[in-house]
Amino acid sequence: MEFLRPASWREALEAKAAQPDATPIAGGTDVMVEINFGQRRPSALLDLTRIPELTGWSEVAGRLRIGAGLSYTRLIDELGDRVPGLAIASRTVGSPQIRNRGTLGGNLGSASPAGDGHPPLLASDARIEVESLRGTRLIPAMEFFTGVKRNALAEDELIAAVHIAPATGPQQFSKVGTRNAMVIAVCTFAIALHPERQQVGTGIGSAAPTPLRALEAEAFLNAELDWERRRPLVDSTAHRFGELVAQAAAPIDDVRGTADYRRHALAVMARRTLSWVWQEHCSGRQECA
Repeated sequence: MEFLRPASWREALEAKAAQPDATPIAGGTDVMVEINFGQRRPSALLDLTRIPELTGWSEVAGRLRIGAGLSYTRLIDELGDRVPGLAIASRTVGSPQIRNRGTLGGNLGSASPAGDGHPPLLASDARIEVESLRGTRLIPAMEFFTGVKRNALAEDELIAAVHIAPATGPQQFSKVGTRNAMVIAVCTFAIALHPERQQVGTGIGSAAPTPLRALEAEAFLNAELDWERRRPLVDSTAHRFGELVAQAAAPIDDVRGTADYRRHALAVMARRTLSWVWQEHCSGRQECA
């Protein structure tokens, strides 16, 4: 196995163009596990840890640009108040040691249906910046995942960053696993309120071949919620929202849970997180009146 270690972003792009089958590695929390268990044997590893451009973040035209190599720990510490849903999800990733090494870019590169960072990106209309020697493009998160552990990257492209707007309303993330910590999700759900445009964003994980949004559930809430007067959430609205979220999923039975359980859990998580974000949306975090 060849080990490539570029010292700059340009060198990384040149290496990927020359060896399209080279597997990028940053934190290694997914790739090395697969190699250790014999699930993958790449011809080459493309080490991206020496490239400083990937490990920072900035604000561009009112949106955050989060480098693909920024660790979950730094994302939580430095951006937790600006992208709370993503920060909540990041706190559920593995142990502190894994969060110190793991990156959002690596999560996207693996494109696992169970990736914890994916649902908040969907709920917030994030875009994935990818680059090759041919140029740069931004891929909407909804279009990035193309199948089980497959994404929209061309063979010569690398993930450079994630573009996401700072939260303008409450956000939440919920995860069900076979234990309380350091676990692959049975299913996950993210929700984000966008009061400035009176819309709701959602994201579902580990309950379909790819992470996905519950578009019908979003449209239902957009019409039902009283954005101006912030009236209390009606039980029937929350219940119907949960039903629509569950219907959007396409889960399977596996060792972590049954399809029926996943649908039930998603409905419960959707109702609960909706109640939390709507309550927070009420002025001063006081009860809706």
